Amino acid sequence: MAIIGSIIKKVIDVTGSISTEVNAAESQGKVLKQLLEKAQDTSFGKFYNFSSILESGDVVKTFQEKVPYFDYHTLNERWWSQLHEGSEDITWPGSPSYYALSSGTTGKTSKRIPVTEEMIDAIRQAGIKQVTALSNFDLPSDFFEKEIMMLGSSTNLKEHEGHLEGEISGISASNIPFWFKGYYKPGEDIAKIDDWDERIRHIAENAKNWDIGALSGIPSWMELMLKEVIAYHKAAHIHEIWPNLQVYTSGGVAFEPYEKSFNALLGKPITVIDTYLASEGFIAFQNRPETHAMKLVVDNGIFFEFVPFHPDYIQQDGSLTEDAPVQTIDEVEEGKDYVLLMSTVAGAWRYIIGDTIAFTDKERAEIKITGRTKFFLNVVGSQLSVNKMNDAIKDLEDIYDIQLPEFTVGAIKIDNEFYHQWYLGSDSELNFSEQELANKLDESLKNANKNYRVARGKALKGVKVKVLPLNTFYEWSGANKKKGGQVKMEKVMKEEKLKEFQDFIENL
Repeated sequence: MAIIGSIIKKVIDVTGSISTEVNAAESQGKVLKQLLEKAQDTSFGKFYNFSSILESGDVVKTFQEKVPYFDYHTLNERWWSQLHEGSEDITWPGSPSYYALSSGTTGKTSKRIPVTEEMIDAIRQAGIKQVTALSNFDLPSDFFEKEIMMLGSSTNLKEHEGHLEGEISGISASNIPFWFKGYYKPGEDIAKIDDWDERIRHIAENAKNWDIGALSGIPSWMELMLKEVIAYHKAAHIHEIWPNLQVYTSGGVAFEPYEKSFNALLGKPITVIDTYLASEGFIAFQNRPETHAMKLVVDNGIFFEFVPFHPDYIQQDGSLTEDAPVQTIDEVEEGKDYVLLMSTVAGAWRYIIGDTIAFTDKERAEIKITGRTKFFLNVVGSQLSVNKMNDAIKDLEDIYDIQLPEFTVGAIKIDNEFYHQWYLGSDSELNFSEQELANKLDESLKNANKNYRVARGKALKGVKVKVLPLNTFYEWSGANKKKGGQVKMEKVMKEEKLKEFQDFIENL
């Protein structure tokens, strides 16, 4: 009997049973007041007069009236740049201990997002909430004695001007509690290796020495790692190496597009638990097994706002128009797409994280990621969001029994007519033409999106599909951003970026 595992499971079960549901709207109101009180004497707080906001009759409404929306570039140029010059108390008291480096999805240079000690603690507390939620999943006692493979960016953080820099997964891994280090794999030495290929080689070489019960990391790089481990040991699937693997916690991107190709690497079904950790904070986690939707962390250092995802409110660079309407968590509607805004204990204020979400259960504050503000294809009025694209790709997988975990699409002009050019990533054997795929893809999108259907009858002449080996997408991502971090393939490419991708393909 797994005695230690039974004890841990009992503690989690008891903690989970006594945990009470919080009122999301009330909790969010308290969080906002705490943020404003803490930051009222900062340069940002004085400029926007947080003290008067706190004294107003309606703190939330006054906050929304006085403080504008910020994307990374506007917040960094006006405020965070002062931190880089050595100033303190700018948007949050003191100066940050870390900076999370994130190139996002289309940026050419890394963003440097402040990560304060308060944010580290908030991420840790959210992690504890997620562990407690395991009481809702029917996991055996021996699971809690197994090791956890956490695959993210290197934990070898770089020192720069008195602080440490790295990707948020590396920062989080470097701050794991001492008692967890015995469970954590690949271990500190391997996790510090900067070169992705070398790190994966070490993981493959040591894989049989570990009893892995859970995996954690973004799907695309997790798949790459599993394939390398399987190939190194000449195994049929990963369960020949790690027979006790039972759980995979995915994060950062929707898991559904990867589900079919991921499951092909397994010898038996495992429990998939979605999480939502971004450079700006730990946003949500899957709280129960009946759904893949994730519960917003509403009482822990982040105040959320939601702007309806509508073309009239979204500018070409993914930022919001000044007059875009905003809603709080008690005002949203289920099933509608929203641009997510965050104000945090790291000094982000009304910050456009760049993701779009939809509420699946408002009462439980459960959401799903539906796309990116920049991943919105609307060149000729088609109004295609990523969730609609993902659904269409899944239709293709089901119809043709193939795996299509990666894709990108952009608008091109041929003889002065607009087309949607799709590039699909697959290593499956294809017994049909690319034109047939294009026709089915077009049909699926017409059925799912009335705006797309109208566009296809007018300005959008047609759809073209090119199937590429999966490795093409991985090499493209690696060429644009160092492997091993939270890399997100551009699902929608603007004209210039699409041309770069086409040139990249031709040169391979």
